[in-house]
Amino acid sequence: MDAKQELGLRLQDLFKCMRLIKQSRAVQRPAIPAGLLGVLAQIDDLPAGCHARELAARTSLDPSTISRAVAALVTHGLVERRPDPHDGRASVLVVTAAGHAAMADTVEWIGRVLDQALAGWSAAEVTALTVAVARFTHDIEASLASRDNLEVAR
Repeated sequence: MDAKQELGLRLQDLFKCMRLIKQSRAVQRPAIPAGLLGVLAQIDDLPAGCHARELAARTSLDPSTISRAVAALVTHGLVERRPDPHDGRASVLVVTAAGHAAMADTVEWIGRVLDQALAGWSAAEVTALTVAVARFTHDIEASLASRDNLEVAR
């Protein structure tokens, strides 16, 4: 087996671990519906809130997926829709106080999970993994963007 095949298998293992973390979080910290932490964090990332179409672009998710995600976040009281001061027909998505509290609790819980999982790792090993993952995700995104641009040009 070559190194790229081995990497593919390790990525499958990583995806499984991510699913296990999401499932465990949903049971232990159910304030944020499963699968919606990333969407909530993206909304929170913009201090003035955001429009759903902007959120779809930022997350690379289909607008219909974002619509369902936002509806669930609003139903759970984690996000609210406010009138857009610049466009009376639109609304801006803003994280509520309950949303901020749920995110802080979840981030703290994930931190404890990582602390436990990385207890046997040195600081240098954690840093090396962090740098490698950042480079890998950047290069994957760049590769996909380049490939998409090639497909459009054909």
